[in-house]
Amino acid sequence: MYTVKFQPNDKGAPAGKLADVEIHFNSGPFDGLKLIGLAIWERKFGGRNLTLPARQYSINGERRSFALLRPIVDASAQDRLRELILAAYAEYEADRDGDVTTLPRDYSAVEV
Repeated sequence: MYTVKFQPNDKGAPAGKLADVEIHFNSGPFDGLKLIGLAIWERKFGGRNLTLPARQYSINGERRSFALLRPIVDASAQDRLRELILAAYAEYEADRDGDVTTLPRDYSAVEV
């Protein structure tokens, strides 16, 4: 069980960033922990993208990124997570009222 929480980017910087995303775990071995480092971005030519936590490193002066949330076998697992969170954000935007930063609907029952 988990809860998806959004923190809107009210400052507008960096450009295109809509919100930071956290996943709060409510049961099991991850109970009481949260996954941070996710963000929702507006694409230049329409649509949205969810970035997942990553660590940057350099090799021969070239900057690279190492994904911290990786699929075990099924590479489409990340796509399902992205679709779920982007759909939740669309609903959050539609239902947003003032400073509410959590979803009114419980997404913890959705399996990813």
